[in-house]
Amino acid sequence: MRYKIVFVLLVVMATITFAQESSEPITVIGNELMGREENGSPVREVIGHVILHQGNVVITCDRAIQFLAQNNARLIGNVIVTQDTLTIKTPEGFYYGNEKRAYSDKGVILDDKKVILTASIGEYFFKENKAHFTNNVKLDDTSSVLTSDELLYFRKENKAIAMRNVKIVDIDHTIFADSLIHLRQERITYGFNNIKIIAKGDGSTIWGDHIEDYRSKEYSIVDKNPLLMQIDSVYDNSKTKLTSIDTLIIKSKRMEAYRDTTNRFIAYDSVKIVRGDFASRNEITIYERKREKITTYKQTAVSDKPIMWYTNSQLTGDSIIVTLVDKKIDQINVIGKGLVISQNEKYPLRYDQIDGNRLKLWFTDSQLQKTEVFDNVLSFYYMYDSDQPNGLVKASALNAEIDFKDKKIEKVRLFGDPKSEYHPEVLVKGNEKSFVLPRFVLAKGRPVGQELLRTRNVSIQEKKR
Repeated sequence: MRYKIVFVLLVVMATITFAQESSEPITVIGNELMGREENGSPVREVIGHVILHQGNVVITCDRAIQFLAQNNARLIGNVIVTQDTLTIKTPEGFYYGNEKRAYSDKGVILDDKKVILTASIGEYFFKENKAHFTNNVKLDDTSSVLTSDELLYFRKENKAIAMRNVKIVDIDHTIFADSLIHLRQERITYGFNNIKIIAKGDGSTIWGDHIEDYRSKEYSIVDKNPLLMQIDSVYDNSKTKLTSIDTLIIKSKRMEAYRDTTNRFIAYDSVKIVRGDFASRNEITIYERKREKITTYKQTAVSDKPIMWYTNSQLTGDSIIVTLVDKKIDQINVIGKGLVISQNEKYPLRYDQIDGNRLKLWFTDSQLQKTEVFDNVLSFYYMYDSDQPNGLVKASALNAEIDFKDKKIEKVRLFGDPKSEYHPEVLVKGNEKSFVLPRFVLAKGRPVGQELLRTRNVSIQEKKR
């Protein structure tokens, strides 16, 4: 008899609304209905196979407590909310009929056939097609996984705004940020503040404070306080024994990365580079990762020339190209008004100088072995006898070759109208400053790796770990 009464009551309740204000009536059915008052307001409780309808929103649960005056319902046990292709699951939550809003702080899963979104706390606004999730947020987008402390998800726009402790992982990169905007359909991501991008496979990390990542174009730009560090393991010629770990550090005002077949990285404006014994300051650097090639050049005819330092030598020219083989320096080409200045470690006032329109430096195991100079060669190189100063030679020619040993000039060969003159030690000692070429300038501000990293509060040792 009791179940017949409940059945009659449910038939009547099929048209009862939570509140008369609602533009769309809310109906609820279930196995059992009980009514009561709380603080003078009517409350109805529906138990067993509960189904709630409001327009195209359908909610099922084990138990629902309806607060008729407030037009709210507490949903308990196996709560499932659906709207078209959207499904939200939670153990327990609330539905606010006037706002068409669902809320839960018991753990939420949202699946709209495009993304799966989970969090400890979540609410969904059905009128706006918007989700607001907080605490342990995770968004799975098939091609990437995003986690954060807070996230807004706009279904129609396919847009997610993540805030605080943001991390996004895909097949190529891991990106950290204070906040980011992800446009799913366009495959564009904007990141803001404390950016950290870790590339999988090449050991590189990029820091910055603003990034734009265009996934479909395989292109990224970091245009606020960018810094790159790449750690390479260097092996011997047999490629079986680790000989060293080299760190490439690049800092500039703007960086661009192309992940297409060119696999290029470009740094613009106030570029500073450090790699082992090499350092550079220039306006533009192109780093071709697959080809293991670094090109630096000046932007305009009146711009400052790129400067490169190697151990005790300084190189300048209109452009400087560094080629690596198996991650070790193999060759440096200086093109356009090239100049190499090398300081003697024992006699710091003495600088060997080589000037030409084009220079090519050859290395073995990253040690300078030979320099070729082309077109209008001018040079000063100091002589030594058993490591004791023995004057200098001033030379000129069309072309020249210089062999090095232990960072010192061992042999000089001149080609094409060669001329040379020897200045004895008695005339040289104390007058070293007068023996300089016309373009001789000692540049200041040689970049130091740890100083560049300090701008992002990171050390090489920390990165190696």
